[in-house]
Amino acid sequence: MKTILLFLVFLFSFLTSYAQCPTENTAFKAGESLTYDLYFNWKFIWVKCGAAHYTMKSATYKGQPALRNDLLFTSNKRCDAVFPMRDTLISYITPQLVPLYFRKGSLEGKHYTVDEVWYTYPKGKSHVKQHFLNRDGEWSEHHHESSDCNYDMLSILSLARNWSIAATGKNASGSPSPLRGKVGERVFFPMATGKKVETQTLVYRGKKDWKANDKKTYHCLVFSLLDYEEKKKDKELLRFYVTDDSRHMPVRIDFYLKFGTAKAYLAKSN
Repeated sequence: MKTILLFLVFLFSFLTSYAQCPTENTAFKAGESLTYDLYFNWKFIWVKCGAAHYTMKSATYKGQPALRNDLLFTSNKRCDAVFPMRDTLISYITPQLVPLYFRKGSLEGKHYTVDEVWYTYPKGKSHVKQHFLNRDGEWSEHHHESSDCNYDMLSILSLARNWSIAATGKNASGSPSPLRGKVGERVFFPMATGKKVETQTLVYRGKKDWKANDKKTYHCLVFSLLDYEEKKKDKELLRFYVTDDSRHMPVRIDFYLKFGTAKAYLAKSN
């Protein structure tokens, strides 16, 4: 009897600790694999500079069932001579899309940085522990606490793929959707890096057909991610195209970087 009570206490505390964040996942399954061709704008010429690989796998995190997202950017030999890039992003989320852990290791040019984030949910609040390795090899530690659910670059992608564009304001699972389908509509959310948590803005741009590098034409929903601190100027960080179906698969991503523009076009999917 004591064992049963302990189990029920644990189960109740586990479920209530995630009460603010869970979302039913209807967009993707473990085993998803996507490959993209990378292009950079070099002196007004678009040059193929490498590849990006995205995978979703079943995993465990601290003994609990989880999903692991991996996103790897790798430049090819042509671009390595000018600006080598090796970005590795890892994210663990629960099957209900609650963030658990995030890491981004980034080699861009001669500089290597690391963002690392741990999420916990004591007493129904979101606690974020952050580590950041700067270009000089110095580590710093940060903490953030809020009543809102915080996300990172990969976990917000998993969440957004489950949002439906519907006048009813409902996702495919029946849960509330923040999007009603009006062009210019905005969604605000807190996003964590290794050193801070900032409010970011997602803007719905409308629908567009796009022919990807796998030779298929997709009917897409188009979104932009804006820098909230530059909201008066509407500084666009990236623009992405996802399929207008239940999967919401990303087929094109445009990155607006400090040194230029990069694009990722879907080349292969399973």
